[in-house]
Amino acid sequence: MSSIIPIITFPLVLFVGFLVTRVATVALTFTGLSREFARFQARSAFLGVGFTTRESEQIMEHPVRRRIVMLMMLIGNAGFVAAVASLLQVFVGAGESSVSVFSRLVVLASALVLLLVVSMSKWVDYWMSRVIGWALKKWTRLEVWDFPSLLQLSSGYTVTELSVEAGDWLAGKPLSELRLTDEGVQVLGIRRLDGNYLGAPMGKTYIRKGDTLIVYGRVEQIAELHNREAGATGDMAHEMRVQQQQLEEHKGEEAQTVRNQPRNETTETPATTE
Repeated sequence: MSSIIPIITFPLVLFVGFLVTRVATVALTFTGLSREFARFQARSAFLGVGFTTRESEQIMEHPVRRRIVMLMMLIGNAGFVAAVASLLQVFVGAGESSVSVFSRLVVLASALVLLLVVSMSKWVDYWMSRVIGWALKKWTRLEVWDFPSLLQLSSGYTVTELSVEAGDWLAGKPLSELRLTDEGVQVLGIRRLDGNYLGAPMGKTYIRKGDTLIVYGRVEQIAELHNREAGATGDMAHEMRVQQQQLEEHKGEEAQTVRNQPRNETTETPATTE
């Protein structure tokens, strides 16, 4: 029995490492990372490789992600030492044991193949992710999303409250008539004067005097919208903002088209006239 324990220990250490990376992957997705990016970061931290400057900034600037990655690095170092020690135990004293070296290698290879199959199974990945996610939600508080990064708040965009007063251009109109999205402003929610809150309001929702809008957009656009008065002047300002937004979107599409076009490596020489 004592000769079998070292053979089982090495695959067991690898399985624990596999399980730990899955837990870290699900935990990182709770902070706002995509699943593929979270999986890459968890494996990179566990193995101590794969970080670039931009990716490390996204991790280090977020307190929860930073703690997860630091813990993964510590576990990865301890796991590497444990894996090497358990692998050495497979061959130490093999000559004195009743189990031959060949038999040990067969058992070890079989265990590794089984672990590889389990790690590549989509069914196992689905159920492990669900169980891990349920456990993390029940016993931890990891759902700390990096909203400034997700909403690009460092690039001129902002999320703020906008109070609607009498005489404002916004007051007394439904969202479908205001067409705020056409000028690059999104209404995320409305807090009524009586305290009721409407999340993700639809086009038929009326804006009333005393409402507080939670809006997302560029700082200068929201500032102008806050000071916009009702009447023809406000309507004209809205149309100008819509045209400006359309022009910016058109320029962005043209720039994207130019970036996507393949470069012509062959240059044409001008024809010479005799």
